[in-house]
Amino acid sequence: MKPLLYKTTKPFLIYVLIILIISVPVYFLVIDSIWKNELDEHNKTIAQKTAYEFNHLKLSDRELKKSILLWKKIQPETSIREIAADPLKKDIYSTVEKPKLFSPEYEIERYRTLTTVVYINGKPYLFTVETNIEESEETIAAISAITLFFFLMIVSGLLFLNKRLSETVWKPFRNTLEKLKNFNLNAHHAIQFENTEIIEFEELHQSLEKLIDHNISVYITQKEFTENASHELQTPLAILKNKLDLLLQNKNLTDEQYQMVEEMNKVLNRSSRINKNLILLAKIDNNQFNNQEKIQIAHLLKQCTEQMEDHFQQKNITLYSHIHSGISISGNKSLTEVLINNLLINAIRHTPLDGSICIKLTDISMEITNSGTEALNSDLLFKRFSRLSAENKGSGLGLAIIKEICKFQNWAVNYRYENNQHTFTIDF
Repeated sequence: MKPLLYKTTKPFLIYVLIILIISVPVYFLVIDSIWKNELDEHNKTIAQKTAYEFNHLKLSDRELKKSILLWKKIQPETSIREIAADPLKKDIYSTVEKPKLFSPEYEIERYRTLTTVVYINGKPYLFTVETNIEESEETIAAISAITLFFFLMIVSGLLFLNKRLSETVWKPFRNTLEKLKNFNLNAHHAIQFENTEIIEFEELHQSLEKLIDHNISVYITQKEFTENASHELQTPLAILKNKLDLLLQNKNLTDEQYQMVEEMNKVLNRSSRINKNLILLAKIDNNQFNNQEKIQIAHLLKQCTEQMEDHFQQKNITLYSHIHSGISISGNKSLTEVLINNLLINAIRHTPLDGSICIKLTDISMEITNSGTEALNSDLLFKRFSRLSAENKGSGLGLAIIKEICKFQNWAVNYRYENNQHTFTIDF
């Protein structure tokens, strides 16, 4: 993940870089065009001045020819040639490339050429003048260097300004974010946001205040419901169970009546377990537990396995333990105990007779593996009231509770089936 400043600055810098790169050839073409226009004016001025000077001397035809020959020797880039009539309708401007005559090394140069007709002593002369154009490579290099310099200035200035603005403009947002991180729904206290002069932040604060007030109200309602449900449902269920236990002790019951009462007792026990599990899920959803306790997970895991020893013996299950002692994690102890018990019960239910269960505990994970005959349905694995097999006599909430506990404590639960082995892994 990257900060918002990077997200907004990067596209802008890329855009500026593209524009500056495009500007280099544009600069060159514009400057080159300006140079050519200036050289055209320069050449036109030379032609007009040359004709003016020759006319001002008032030379004879013979002296004029000698002067023109001398002019050509002195000005090798200039040509004056007598013509019979004016063949040009307008001046001709062109750019030519030719080797540099007076350079020891072979070098191609560009020249701006003007071909025009001037009148000397009343006669037309074809006047051609060439003027060297500055080196294009040097021009491009200079423009590129200047462009790069200004790009670096823009980048450094933009980063500096964005950093300073980010510290001031985004300060209210960071304060709001920090308060949201520290917000505890169990405290029932709304957040008091500081006033800002930024409209967007004020709208955000107003929306958050409404949302938090609504969540607190819903949380209180749900908490009251779970507390009432826990009390109102558990009490009549306990009374019914007590009555059924007394009825089962009645010696006057026929076998058929005894069987009916026994079935009713099993259904009542299952209903009681479902009620407790649903209330537990509701409490987890409402964040009614503290998940910042220090838990001696190794000790807790050993206690849970000892409590399940009778279940292991009933199915003749061999237990293998690889538990590193002294491991402590952060979480809720009671929820972690429920998680371990549910994992062990699930492993026992899906382990055949004379099977095996292996428990591994490290600093970063807990792994429970049991032998099995076929993989569990991954699509239904953590769904509530899902039956993973026909032999499953549970409430259908055990794995769902495991999933919710892991989610509440920021852990991850994963399942895999390899080599006839079911494996559940909890990553802390």
